Amino acid sequence: MTDLAIVDAHHHLWDLERNHYPWLADHPEPNFFLGDYTALKRNYLPADYRHDAEGFRIVKTVHCEAEWDRDDQVGETEWLTAIAAEHGMPHAVVGHVWLDDPVVEEKLAGHCRSPLMRGIRSKPVTAATADAPRPDGPRSLSDPAWRRGYAGLSRHGLSYDLRVPFWHLGEAARVIEAHPETPVVINHTGFPWDRSDEGLAAWRAEMLAIARLPWVHLKLSELGLKDAPWTVESNRRVVLEALEIFGVERCMWASNFPPASLRIGFRDQLLGFLDILSGLSRSELVAVFHDNATWFYRLED
Repeated sequence: MTDLAIVDAHHHLWDLERNHYPWLADHPEPNFFLGDYTALKRNYLPADYRHDAEGFRIVKTVHCEAEWDRDDQVGETEWLTAIAAEHGMPHAVVGHVWLDDPVVEEKLAGHCRSPLMRGIRSKPVTAATADAPRPDGPRSLSDPAWRRGYAGLSRHGLSYDLRVPFWHLGEAARVIEAHPETPVVINHTGFPWDRSDEGLAAWRAEMLAIARLPWVHLKLSELGLKDAPWTVESNRRVVLEALEIFGVERCMWASNFPPASLRIGFRDQLLGFLDILSGLSRSELVAVFHDNATWFYRLED
């Protein structure tokens, strides 16, 4: 175990009896990156999170949008704000807007009515595989409307959570470099799904291409693979290389619960990360597990 005060920089909550999440209800996602996700189709609320995290000092958490009904994008933030008032968590919210929406400014302003709002995650259209043609239509990284919406985040003081397969990181960097005023954090260790030597070499090249931008940060999270167990030894190389590429000062730990529960329990995942990072000094561990997320998501008391 550990006595570290920990900030969980990325988790989800949902109430399927009260709210509508199409991917968990009537519009299944056939290509979910962890395969069969039937086990996620249940309520996951603060009591469930605290049960999973029992035994650790999770002092603050950041909720990342959970694909709530896209016809009511601000509704998720309003619901989470009420949940936080009642249950004392989450402490910050990353919401969703379609960045190409003609009324994106209005929706960003709606999110920002919540004191918990910190950033936006809006997943661009991406290629299904590393060797597939790169999309260039609506909501792709090259879409002028999407880029205009991205440029507007800074006017609201919002950060951006980038969630793309690793083969889009270099492409994303070319968009992001035009807007150093918008802090960015890459989700899920850049999704190193291909663990072959060739696959990891391609992941590393893309990570290096975006890590050259000093305002881009990284979540050490979600190392789960569709057809393999979560083990310390299978993930050690990826985590340590990611840490080397971005530096301790730009990495933050996150659980990605409950999706990560499809491959590993909360306790075993966190202990696994602590094992992998056992070579860090105490101050470096504090940075990765607390201080970096506290700064990025403005969680100071």
